[in-house]
This record gives sequence, C-alpha cells and structure tokens, in this order.
Amino acid sequence: MEEIVLNVNSRNYTILSEKNWTLLYVLREILGLTGTKCGCGTNDCGACRVIIDGEAVNSCARLAWKLEGKSVITIEGLGNGQKLHPIQQAFIDAGAVQCGFCTPGMILSAKALLDKNPEPLEDEIRTALRDNLCRCTGYVRIVEAVKLAAGRMKEGDHEGG
Repeated sequence: MEEIVLNVNSRNYTILSEKNWTLLYVLREILGLTGTKCGCGTNDCGACRVIIDGEAVNSCARLAWKLEGKSVITIEGLGNGQKLHPIQQAFIDAGAVQCGFCTPGMILSAKALLDKNPEPLEDEIRTALRDNLCRCTGYVRIVEAVKLAAGRMKEGDHEGG
C-alpha cells in the first residue's frame, strides 16, 4: 500500500491505496462518495464519470495513485448543500431523470461541456454526452436539460456551485 493525497471536491484526502485501485473504487469504497456509479467497469458506459482537471472522464479507467496533484469533482461536489447546481435542477425540471443511474455521469459531462462552452449547439451537447449510456430514455429530455441549464447559467444562476 502507498499513501496518496487526492483532491476531491476541493478537499484533500490522505489514503492508503493499492497500486491497482481505481479512482472509482476509492471514491465509493474508501471515501464513501457513492454518487459515482459503477456501471460496466470497462470504460464504456459513463456511469462513473467525474471531472478531472476540467475534463469529463470515467473513473473506472483511472488509477487513483496517478491522480495526485489533480482536481477531482464528483456529483457530490455540485450544489452547496442548500441548493442544487443549475444543471442538477435543469435535469429535474426537464424530466431528464428516469431510473437515475446514469444521471450523475450525464450531469458531470454536461458541466464539463458548459464550463468550456456556455452556449453549445445541440450537436455539441450530443457529442459531449455520446459516451454516457442511458437505457431508460431516448436522450431527448437529457439534451433539453443541458440546453435549459446553459440558458439559466448564462442568465447568471450559478448558485449551488
């Protein structure tokens, strides 16, 4: 085991990690941040999506020890405890949540997109979400939620993180 320091949701965690532990394993089993879901474990579905240094990535495909010095944001890092992040609220308002399993990964992919491109076109939204699989919807409401969030964030609704 090796001691590592991970910055997750703007907080440093010192943990003992095996070399083969993925970020997904550390988030869920060591830090108790279970909003990040284990879907496939093979870097294919996006359920475990987090943001690392501004990029949306699958945490099942990242070794935890390689992430020292990087900033990790999980779904728990959005919102402020009192109010949802505008993207989270937009998913609710647009009816973009069915079973909810893929939702954290979808929201983090949307956040990474909107942080870089606050006014994305529909095809840019679909491209940003292409590696997030959802078995419940046809993605129409998910895309609408991202459009809604973009509009609200443009209007200045940044409360909630």
